[in-house]
Amino acid sequence: MKENLQKKTFQKNPIKGAKFTIAISSAKGGVGKSTFATNLAIALEKIGCKVGLLDADIYGPSLPKLFSISGKPESDGQNLQPIIKYGIQCMSIGFLTDKETPMIWRGPMVTSAIKTFTQKVSWKELDFIIVDMPPGTGDTQLTFAQEINLDGVIIISTPQEIALEDVKRGIKMFDKLKVKIIGLVDNMCHFIGDDGKKYSIFGEGGVKKTATEYSKEFLGEIPIDPEVGKLGDMGTPIVQSKPESKTSKLYIDFAEKIKKLYF
Repeated sequence: MKENLQKKTFQKNPIKGAKFTIAISSAKGGVGKSTFATNLAIALEKIGCKVGLLDADIYGPSLPKLFSISGKPESDGQNLQPIIKYGIQCMSIGFLTDKETPMIWRGPMVTSAIKTFTQKVSWKELDFIIVDMPPGTGDTQLTFAQEINLDGVIIISTPQEIALEDVKRGIKMFDKLKVKIIGLVDNMCHFIGDDGKKYSIFGEGGVKKTATEYSKEFLGEIPIDPEVGKLGDMGTPIVQSKPESKTSKLYIDFAEKIKKLYF
């Protein structure tokens, strides 16, 4: 006997207190996604936007380190209060757990945590909330895309072929889930040596080629800058500590593009 199987539908909810929710995604780890998310958030704040930053990388939260936040969020008995740093409202699972404790969580626990951070945090009058997604195409990404009203996603990648293969899977996932892909960013695309020459150690042009192949916007490149990693480890992202640097100006340009897209 044939059964009538109905396709499961999901009720997408906006994050309360935010006008627009932008996810920063990478299909592969180690490509600079969290660094991009934190610096973009600061850049948006510097051009006059009210910004929240949600570290949704449940298994590997980076925000406590990148923003040098060691305190725990307060609660009013119903909702958590975001911690404010650099003028940005911040929330991370890393604020609630010991930094050396592994997050050995199954899918339902991850889903519950995401619902808490999106519906039980008192985000206040934000223009944008930037969501630092975990790498890959697993439970967290699916939960966000199915249950949270994402206004767009930016995909970060290096130009390596092995990274781009995963990017293609990520593009297909977001397209299937009908999440708007704002564009792709080529991170750590090259560095300039002491001799003044450009060295593309991860390959060249692969991210732009992939964007073209899938009819997506190519948002631009960010070269390797040793100061980015150094300052991030110190908890003072480059856009905050050196706003006049070449790299910071690239992030400001990205922020201007995002602001223009939604306002």
